[in-house]
Amino acid sequence: MAAGRTLKTLSNLIARSGNVIKTASITTSNPLFSRNIKGLPYFQTTAAYRAAVLHEIAKPLVIEDVTTTTKLKDLEIRIEVYTCGVNASDILICNGQYGIEQKMPFVPGFEVCGEVKEIGPKVKNFNVGDKVIGLKKDGYSGFAEECVVLEQDLWGVPQGMTFEIGASLLDTYGTALLGLHRRAEVEADDSVLVTAAAGGLGLAAVDLAANVYKAKVIGVCGTEDKASLVRDKGAFASLKYQAKNLRSKVMEVTEGKGVSIIFDAVGGDIFNESLKCIAHEGKVIVAGFASRQIPNVPTSLLLPQSFSLIGVSLSHYRDANNEVYRQVGNDVIELYEEGLISPHVSAIFPLEEVNAAMDFLSQRKSTGKVILKIR
Repeated sequence: MAAGRTLKTLSNLIARSGNVIKTASITTSNPLFSRNIKGLPYFQTTAAYRAAVLHEIAKPLVIEDVTTTTKLKDLEIRIEVYTCGVNASDILICNGQYGIEQKMPFVPGFEVCGEVKEIGPKVKNFNVGDKVIGLKKDGYSGFAEECVVLEQDLWGVPQGMTFEIGASLLDTYGTALLGLHRRAEVEADDSVLVTAAAGGLGLAAVDLAANVYKAKVIGVCGTEDKASLVRDKGAFASLKYQAKNLRSKVMEVTEGKGVSIIFDAVGGDIFNESLKCIAHEGKVIVAGFASRQIPNVPTSLLLPQSFSLIGVSLSHYRDANNEVYRQVGNDVIELYEEGLISPHVSAIFPLEEVNAAMDFLSQRKSTGKVILKIR
């Protein structure tokens, strides 16, 4: 195992713990849309499946019958997708706000759960019929009845895990586990401030910090209803965000000490205000910028409190330290199987209502995860 903090086993941890869209049809050779007949790996065939397709930036997705002619490469696996998580990056890409130029047609969605339909010639760890969860950030295409994913981006899960839970685990809990466990080295005597604590990533961080590591968690939310959900998830305290009194409230809860860890995936003003709450030698985890406002932190700000600013990206670990990337996925699945974490799904939409699902998330009506039911 690579150097650094990883969860090899859980023994020590446990011991201390609405739009209806028209239907169309297209034919494409785009590798996003790939299918061939199991047992005939070198025979190219034509078949169709439904997908939510973007043809123009900032326009609604359209449900189409996608016809394909592409065979699997050596380490690719074809998945029958049952569910897919709806994430902020899906919305940003479809609106042209993700910082990359996306080729059309494009199918969003990267956090999938389903069953193996077909395997490439050199796949070793999966068989047809296996229940799997996966991350496909190199091309997306999860908002479809079929999706092709590399073996390294798939994890097997028990048959008893629901498809809805499967599509809500890896991205949020994996990122939160990397940030809290490996990078911040959270312990039971830590106090942890989580911004946007009722969102998908925030609620995962609350769940892990409070229920796995037994830390004292303070969640920051936009409404009282969301604050109540965060308290139910295990937070010691949950505050409705108000810039003028955030620091005073946090200092009151921590008896004037401040928090030892901040977990932020928002950026913007709330990030700047939360820095005023960090304790001496505290650690600030930067896990994303949901506000799309990237704060500028002058290095002189680090000196008075001697705190550390730490970035964390699950996608980066995929390429830079694949062993840790794989282990984090295994750990998240094991934590769920042990009953130590419980993902929260606030809404499930059928594929035909994909635009309503995207609106539900972008309008901040959601808590935890939003799931698209494909089959």
